[in-house]
Amino acid sequence: MEEGEYESVLCVKPEVHVYRIPPRATNRGYRAAEWQLDQPSWSGRLRITAKGQVAYIKLEDRTSGDLFAQAPVEQFPGTAVESVTDSSRYFVIRIEDGNGRRAFIGIGFGDRGDAFDFNVALQDHFKWVRQQCEFAKQAQNPDLGPKLDLGFKEGQTIKLSIALASWPLRESTGHIQGTGWLVTPLLLGGD
Repeated sequence: MEEGEYESVLCVKPEVHVYRIPPRATNRGYRAAEWQLDQPSWSGRLRITAKGQVAYIKLEDRTSGDLFAQAPVEQFPGTAVESVTDSSRYFVIRIEDGNGRRAFIGIGFGDRGDAFDFNVALQDHFKWVRQQCEFAKQAQNPDLGPKLDLGFKEGQTIKLSIALASWPLRESTGHIQGTGWLVTPLLLGGD
């Protein structure tokens, strides 16, 4: 991470539940039905932040804001965040403690809309990361794109038609109505 990078908040959800999950028995994926959904291990607030190209899923206490757990996400979809196979409201995330220890926990939302927002916030961040990589590649190799020749060819001309606004009519006294500006009769093509 660079020194000048700042942390931006991508998503905040006031209520998320954390579950202990059993080890995955097969490669078919995690199932929320195998968790004890009526007995969450912890409940609190979820914040997704980004610093540079890495997103961080932070589980925080609702009132104090103390950090319960954090999951750095370097690519999405990936092993850091997985959807369960039997519900759109539950996910498995890989949390890290900063000392290199990792654990997989289940998180769940009471509302399907909150789960959708969680998913979209991660998708949008990594779409932005891919675009930044593309822009960096294009900046390094600017000759890859087709060159546009916007100059005139020899003998080529263009014709411009400029429409002027209609001028206000004159009264018999020679004054112009409506503008407040005095215009000489020569400009109007008059007397």
